[in-house]
Amino acid sequence: MSLKNAKAHLAKYGLDGRVRLTEESSATVELAAQALGVEAGRIAKTLAYLVEDKPVLILAEGTARIDNRKYKDFFHTKAKMIPFDQVETLVGHAPGGVCPFGINPGIKVYLDISLKKYPSVFPAAGESNSDIELTIPQLEQCSESSGWIDVCKNE
Repeated sequence: MSLKNAKAHLAKYGLDGRVRLTEESSATVELAAQALGVEAGRIAKTLAYLVEDKPVLILAEGTARIDNRKYKDFFHTKAKMIPFDQVETLVGHAPGGVCPFGINPGIKVYLDISLKKYPSVFPAAGESNSDIELTIPQLEQCSESSGWIDVCKNE
């Protein structure tokens, strides 16, 4: 169902035909990079947090780590990831396939500036063996993000 919802969302932008499924799992950044033959940074990982008990998604480059001080400065609360067993219910996709496409209504999506170092990135598309290659402008548009933020460590 998650793949179907993600593809339906991407269809609004004419991108649903670009979703790919791999034989191997791409549930983690490392597995996705290996399955796609790209560097880990180009995997656009989707991090799921709770802010005031509401889910928030942050897309960041694959090797980026959240900077707790920057996160707190932006969201005015301590970083609290959604518990693993609640992700699918709250977001609409299970861990490993979480993406900003076809998610539950009302979830804010943010793009971390760490993604901007790449001309294109590979977010998941609803399943643990799915992906889609998107340019940064395409990701901006079809993620329907609330904007760019800087909450990752500068490494």
